[in-house]
Amino acid sequence: MEKRKDRLNDPIETIKGVGSKISAKFKKRGLETVEDIFYLLPVRYEDRRDICNICDVKEGTKVSVLGEIAAYKSLFFRHSRKKAFEIVVDDGTGSLSIKLFQWNNNYLRNICHKGNRLLLSGEISRFGVQLQMVHPDIAVIDDEGEITNYQMILPVYPEIEGMKQGVLRNIIRQAFEDFGGYIRSVVPGWLEKRYGMISLAEAFRRIHLPVDSDDRSQRSEFNEKTESRGLELEPYIAKAENHGSVEIRRLIFEEYFLFQMVLLINKREIKADKGIRFKTDSDLLSRFLEIQPFELTDAQKKVLKEIKHDMGMGEPMNRLLQGDVGCGKTICAVLASCVAIDNGYQVAFMAPTEILAEQHYLSVHRFFDEVDIPVVLLRGGLGKERKNIIEGIGRGDVSVVIGTHALIQKDVQFHRLGLIIIDEQHRFGVMQRRKLRIQGVEDSRNQGNGQEQEVKKTPTGFKPSAQATRRPVPQPPSDDFVPHTLVMTATPIPRTLSMVIFGDLDVSTIDELPKGRQKIWTKVYLEKDKPAVYRMMEEEAKKGNKVYIVYPLVEESDKMDLLNVKEMAGYLQKEVFPNLRIDILHGRMKPDEKEKTMERFRGGKIDILVCTTVIEVGVDVPDATLIVIEHAERFGLSQLHQLRGRVGRSSRPSKCILITSTQRTDLATKRLKAMENTTDGFEIAEKDMEIRGPGDILGVRQAGLPDFRVGNVVKDIDMMIEARKVAEEALDVLNDDELDIIKDKANNRWKMDIHLVDVA
Repeated sequence: MEKRKDRLNDPIETIKGVGSKISAKFKKRGLETVEDIFYLLPVRYEDRRDICNICDVKEGTKVSVLGEIAAYKSLFFRHSRKKAFEIVVDDGTGSLSIKLFQWNNNYLRNICHKGNRLLLSGEISRFGVQLQMVHPDIAVIDDEGEITNYQMILPVYPEIEGMKQGVLRNIIRQAFEDFGGYIRSVVPGWLEKRYGMISLAEAFRRIHLPVDSDDRSQRSEFNEKTESRGLELEPYIAKAENHGSVEIRRLIFEEYFLFQMVLLINKREIKADKGIRFKTDSDLLSRFLEIQPFELTDAQKKVLKEIKHDMGMGEPMNRLLQGDVGCGKTICAVLASCVAIDNGYQVAFMAPTEILAEQHYLSVHRFFDEVDIPVVLLRGGLGKERKNIIEGIGRGDVSVVIGTHALIQKDVQFHRLGLIIIDEQHRFGVMQRRKLRIQGVEDSRNQGNGQEQEVKKTPTGFKPSAQATRRPVPQPPSDDFVPHTLVMTATPIPRTLSMVIFGDLDVSTIDELPKGRQKIWTKVYLEKDKPAVYRMMEEEAKKGNKVYIVYPLVEESDKMDLLNVKEMAGYLQKEVFPNLRIDILHGRMKPDEKEKTMERFRGGKIDILVCTTVIEVGVDVPDATLIVIEHAERFGLSQLHQLRGRVGRSSRPSKCILITSTQRTDLATKRLKAMENTTDGFEIAEKDMEIRGPGDILGVRQAGLPDFRVGNVVKDIDMMIEARKVAEEALDVLNDDELDIIKDKANNRWKMDIHLVDVA
């Protein structure tokens, strides 16, 4: 691949004939570059190769007819200023009325001469007893014109406001004339030849400038392979004679190959970075495990071994930790943190929202309090306290910093960042993740001289014990180093996606729940069944167990007719459970208020906690055995599964009740049925992907999963796997210039530097 300017990235105005008004219409549809125009794919094709006799046309059919102008006249309407024009054409078998509204005089002067032959394509309609065509496509056949030059398959494009199909076709034809020579594939020519692919330029040409199918080349081995997979491409190929299926698959492969090359190049470059070689035989880790009342599961031990191996290799760890709710991912993250802290480094724990960050703070600092490790929560709205916290982070007073994107603000500088833990990684943009990693590198340039440093009292008020106040701070390396990264998700990614989408990550999976855990009995109840549900809640509370009841709103809303926490807490206390202790928990409460409420709930001073989805993650109350979710039809499948995971965290039998209205969508019914049928998070993820598609699960623009123009990752997963194999083959052969072309293409296509795709 010769390195040269990518003219396809030129503005759309550079196409001859596209002025400011036309470009504004394109941009309104998100089409800004020349390449965007080529990717404006037809929704169907009109086959004009067969000309119909006028005597045979029928109302409601789309046909092409050829006739001579027999008459023409202006039409005038009473009580209306609308202008119209009628042309009558005759082909010897019959005559047909052609109606034109809002006509242009110059256009009519050019075509309206008696005896002119017109090729007309459009839909037959009826006006009274007369058959007609309204605003058909018109081609004038002059005396020397061959009719075969006008008989063709014409693409029909998605509608663009204020632009006729003929104008669109002309612009795309002009784009081929001006820029067709710049269409170049990122797939090397020798690979195209090996797999029997048509070129990218040829694929675009066939799609936009189709020819008679009899002239088309035979389908290649590559196309036969992809056809045999049964890929569903109908949304793109409602076309004459299935025109374009081979070409569309070629476009899908192009984008998938580029994406997989991005992952592979990035993985190789990450491995080439210098990481911190930690001493993994950690006294702090051993001490932490000694004081815990539980034993790690075999799956947790395996994951911990993988993490420690990465942290001791001298290469940056880039590992995804996934597992079902309640499997113990947070413990593994805490243990990894112990290794970093014992080596004199700080840990950044990043969550996508303040609520999730607060929940992690509430659980994580409880763990670290036991071994006297200072932890702070960095969030918005702290006022003057924020300055004190940031200064403490910069001095190294704080070992663990938990927060949202606030961690990557310019005023936050770490003393020595050694480990980044990112929770619910699919909700972060790749730029945010990369920025935190780069920040760790930049901060390392300004480290101390390796002397032992005293850990002062932290801004959170925690006072480390004497054993924890002095930790050795290693001499920083002479070159930049990259912190280790551990990303976690309690929303398991479907196996079919994780193997290709997270191809640059080493994946660890906790596929085992702690010993003694039982499956959570799940049942859907209707609103009329609430008395039975309330009896179950009361029975659980009388046994000494804890109960959650979840509502979608904090308080009454004028916009949504839904039950809310504040109103229902009062109702339940006064009318339903007067002898039980009820309290509320929601996201608008201050962190210390939430913590106090959770401690009272955990300590047995609250029987029923009336709450919002604030309990979705990070809440661990072993005595909680029943969760009731109101308006369950309004929650997503993965969110319902997360909420269900708040119970069943001990050996006690647990239940999840989903209360729903009979007025619900078919998709909501499918979600609720899936919840009843399985408690396996990976099965839930597969079902969720089937219902919603991969983009909604992962957050297409944030997950590192690009907004593919043509492909559907669920339906075309085999094509993605094929692209992965071809990309692996290409990576070892392409030279630096060829790899630079791929990087530039990724940057132009998805507006991101390839180096930003580091954890997804």
